[in-house]
Formats: sequence, structure tokens, C-alpha cells
Amino acid sequence: MPPKSKLARIRNIGIVAHIDAGKTTVTERILYYTGRSHKMGEVHDGEAVMDWMPQEQERGITITSAVTACNWQDHDIHIIDTPGHVDFTIEVERCLRVLDGAVVVFCAVGGVEPQSETVWHQADKYGVPKIAFINKMDRVGANYFGTIDMMRRRFNSTPLPVQIPLGEEDQFQGAIDLIWNRVITWDNTSLGAAYSFSDVPQDIQPKVREYRDKLIETIADLDDNIAEKYLGGIDITEDELTEAIRKATLSLQVVPVMCGSALKNKGIQPVLDGVISFLPSPEDVPPIKGINPITRMEEERTSNPRGPLAALIFKIMQDEGRKLSYLRIYSGQIKAGDDLYNVSKGKKEKASRILKMHANKRERLDQAQAGDIIAVMGLKEGKTGDTICDETQPILLETMDFYESVISQAIEAKTPADQERVSLALVKLMEEDPTLRLKYDDETAQTVLSGMGELHLEIVIDRLQREFNAHVNVGKPRVVYRETIQSPVEVEGRFERELGERRHFGHVLLQLRPRERGTGNAYVLNVAAGMIPEEFHAAIAEGVQEAIMSGVLSGYPVVDVEVIVKGGSFKDGESSTLGYKIAASTAFRDGCSHGDPLLLEPIMVVDIITPSEFMGDVIGDINARRGEVQSISPKGPVSEIQAKVPLKALFGYSTDLRSATQGRAIFSMHFLVYDKA
Repeated sequence: MPPKSKLARIRNIGIVAHIDAGKTTVTERILYYTGRSHKMGEVHDGEAVMDWMPQEQERGITITSAVTACNWQDHDIHIIDTPGHVDFTIEVERCLRVLDGAVVVFCAVGGVEPQSETVWHQADKYGVPKIAFINKMDRVGANYFGTIDMMRRRFNSTPLPVQIPLGEEDQFQGAIDLIWNRVITWDNTSLGAAYSFSDVPQDIQPKVREYRDKLIETIADLDDNIAEKYLGGIDITEDELTEAIRKATLSLQVVPVMCGSALKNKGIQPVLDGVISFLPSPEDVPPIKGINPITRMEEERTSNPRGPLAALIFKIMQDEGRKLSYLRIYSGQIKAGDDLYNVSKGKKEKASRILKMHANKRERLDQAQAGDIIAVMGLKEGKTGDTICDETQPILLETMDFYESVISQAIEAKTPADQERVSLALVKLMEEDPTLRLKYDDETAQTVLSGMGELHLEIVIDRLQREFNAHVNVGKPRVVYRETIQSPVEVEGRFERELGERRHFGHVLLQLRPRERGTGNAYVLNVAAGMIPEEFHAAIAEGVQEAIMSGVLSGYPVVDVEVIVKGGSFKDGESSTLGYKIAASTAFRDGCSHGDPLLLEPIMVVDIITPSEFMGDVIGDINARRGEVQSISPKGPVSEIQAKVPLKALFGYSTDLRSATQGRAIFSMHFLVYDKA
């Protein structure tokens, strides 16, 4: 075989899975066996290299995606270990956007869990080829073939077992490689670093032959060369079989499946072999597409170090107060000290340092090129989703979609000294995390922080205090109501008083009418000529406008009311702007009091996608929250429910929905209208 180019020896992979399937444990083993780290860190001890944040070590979960690189069989593997918790889905999304392949880890006991479905569909969305590793084969209840059946049912791709386990549960000894027809076992004394191959024992040869035939049959359906040999009874070599599986994996037709127990140090090296054998190098993936911002025409960039620069910022991180921008370079190269052009912002910036990251540790580089995933210091303007390119050959790569935040909390600085720190820290955290939203609510005078879930906000507030020494009080946000009237009413407003040296007079006649929900307020001036001089018309409108801001029931703004100015009178020498303003304001408030006032609450449209078996529970819960189901549309194994629910009843809904559906349902909501409370 001709020697491979540097690009062909690169793999950019992500390790994705449901929370607690063992992603970080798998990554720790990979780093140890490739010589990248000299000690195996365990998640349960809070010592995993990839879980370096204190919040991750305490909770034993991954919160932020960590990037690292290692070398296996003369190939450079760049790895991103991603979170499994649904609140941090954006971390997985933005990593899959820049990766070429993924290792999906499943728990042999839990099978296909909710978040594994989500990450699988995210990988499909970006056309990322996958291999699957069924972990925890040594646990009670482990079921390799049961998990493969679940994969077949839940996903529209074909799981292809390239290994079968040698024993299960406490009898799990190793794996049988179906391609090379041999047994792989690991040596416990070397922490699994040493492993050996042996022949398949006589008693299980028929079973192994059966599964190997199934493997070849599946590939023969997809590969003419293999089909020809298979039907002609000609021997198929291991290399031919591997090459055919690679082609089918890259075209997303099959997902090679392997097994092991990461915690017991079994099964990791074949996964690394599988990454090299089956997953794509930057040369194998289709060229990245983008729009030329000048011609507005679609262009593409192939993975070529000598081509024009095209890179995407997929993540921003604050490191000891300095901003690190994580980049995937698709084409061209970057040298330390280069001027880079951010086409999304139309600005030039300097790459002061180029770093190769190993979780939170780093190594300085002089240059990086197509296929590399690096961190760059010095890009002050860059945001997640921005394109860095050659100014003379600009291209704008497709940006990322970010999810809408669904849950909010009110926060305030504990002391005046914290105030400035909180403001600065929130700006930095929002740069890092595009799903974080901040809004100052004038009506409640609260700063409201919104995120993807309760854990997401808990982590953000924890980071504010630890990393930025910015202490906050956290409260529940208040729901902001509105007021309106239910019956039409006519009222008179008269103001006559001596203030200072002069007498002020104003007199108006108003009619207030309720309007349809959601149509807003209307103001009509319908006064006969000469009744009230024109110079006072603006004062009347201003008086009404001020009064609308505060209703008579609880001081909330008044909505959906039509105000008609029908008449009034004026006194020469006494009528004044102040007089008419106060008269109009008083009349409006009286009108509201006599017009059968009503409190309105915000109603949200909630879109829920749930596996069909939980539909009854989800609908029952919506009814219990005073909600109203609008439509139900079945979509294969899931159903989409659209409902109208009062915002007040939706606090804590994300947690309740997950509990009711084993974490498998997702929802989004947006404001619809203010309606009767």
C-alpha cells in the first residue's frame, strides 16, 4: 500500500452517549493506552482527566466538552468527550458540527437510552458516520444482542456486530472478532494494556460462524465485489471485508458494533482500531460548503492544507480570564501571529497563540492546518459559529442553530461590590454558552437568567461564585400579568386646581371599550372642532398613555382596550396642558374601575415530542396544569403534542416531563397571548 498522507492519518472523533453510559471512562482508557496520560483517572473518584471542572468532579458528570489528542498506530486522533445530560445538548450539537466521526457508547444494561437517541439523531443531522461500543458487559443484566435489537428498532440505520462477547455479566471474558475470526482477551495485571489473540474455542465455533456469515451477508447486500465472491463461494479476505465495512460506514449504511467493559479495562484497543479502520479522515468527508459573501453563490472547500483558509469557531472558553476560541480548520493553515479575517463580523484579528488542547492543559504550536482542531488566543470579536477565512477568497460557513432556553431564574448581586463582577461574568459566560439568555425585566426590576434546564442554571450560578467570585441571590421569577376591562363604559374626567401662581383646568369625556384578546390598545380622538383646542390634544393622549401603564387591580399594564375621546370643555385663560393630562389619566382609571376589570395571565404554546407510549401521561399532566391540548400528530414511534398552558403552571415542567417519560420527551415553548387568569 502507498504511504498515507498526513491528512489521511487524522481522525476527528467525538465520544457521545446518554448520561452515565461510560463516555468519560472510555476516553480515560483511550488516553492511557495511547500513552497520552500515565495514570488512569476514574470518574467516580473525581480524577478523570477530561472532567477537569470542579462542578464535573463533584457531580461525576461531564458538563463541558473537552478536547484532546492522542496517537494510535501512527494516526493522530483528535477526541472530544461530550456531556450526556440533556441540559448540555448544545455542547454535543456544536461538537458534532465540526467532527468527522463519532463513537456512540451504549450501556449493555440500559440499552438505547433517551439521550443516546438525541445524540444519534444529532449525528444523523450532520451526516456523521458512527461506530457503536456497547459498554458495561460485565454488569448484571447486560444484554449485547438486546441492545443491538433496540438500536435496530429505534434508529434508521443498520447496526453491524463486528464483535460478539465471550460470556456476559460476571462471565464476561473478552470479545470475539468476527472479521478476523479470533478471540481477544485482556490481561488484568497490566490494567488492560496487554491483550492477546487466540483461536475460537471448539464449542462456540458454530455460533461464531453463524454471526460471521450474517456479517458477510449484510455487507454483500451493500457491496457488489463482496456479493460476487460470496455467491461464487470464493474466500473473502479480512482486508477486503474491512474495506467494504469502511465504505458502508462512511456512506452511513451501517454502524459497526463492538463490546467491552471500560471500567474493567476490556475492549478499548479494538475501538481505537475501529476508529482508524472504519471512521473517516478529513480526506474522506465531503468538501465543506459555504456562501461567498460577495457573490452570494455557494462554494466549497476541500480538505487541503495548501488551499485558502476556512475554519469555524465552534466553542468559546474563558481560561483564567483569557478567551480561548476553539477552531476546526477545514482548509488552509494558520501560523502563530497571523492576521485572521472573521468574515461573520467583517473584522481582522491576530492569532497571538495557537494551542493544542489536552482537556484544560495545553501545548503551544507554531502552526496548524486543515484537519486540525485547535484553540486560538487573541480573537476578541469571535463568537460561536463565526467563520475565519482568507480575506481574498471569503467563504461563510453555515452557522449553528441554538436551542431556545426554556427555564428562567431571577438573580441579583448580593452586595454592591458584587454587582460589577456579576455583570462582567455573565457577559463572559454568555459568550461561552449560546443557550444562556439574560434579560432585565423593567416591570419586576429583576435580572432574569434563562437556560436549558434546572441543572444548567445551577452550574452557571455555581461558576459565577467559584470562577468569578461574583455572589448572587437566586429567586423564582415572577410571572408578569396584564389587566383589561370586560364591559364598555363612559367616564368624565375633570381637573380644576390652583397650583403655584396659576389655576389649571382640564375636562374630558372618554369611552372605554374592551377589544379582542391579543389585539393591543387603540386610541381614537373623536372631538368636535373647537370643543378642546388642538394644542391640548397631545396632553390628553399622554395622560391616557401613562394611566395604561398601571391598572386598578394589581398595578399591571392594561391591554386590549380602545379609548375614544368623545368630548370635553375648555376655559379661556385657565385650561392647561397639565390640567388635561391629569383629567384624562383620572378618567381612564375610573373607567377601568367601572368597566368590570379582569386579570390576564401569559399563555404559552408548548410543543412536546414524546415516545407514543407516554402520551396518556403527558396529556394528563397538561390537563392538570390547566392546559388545553390543541393537536396531536403521530410521527412514527413518537408523537407531537401542541398545547396552550399558562406560564405560571410551567415552572419546573422540564423536570416533571423527564420524570414522566423516563427522560425521553423534549419540549419547547413560546408566548402566545394574555388571557383570563
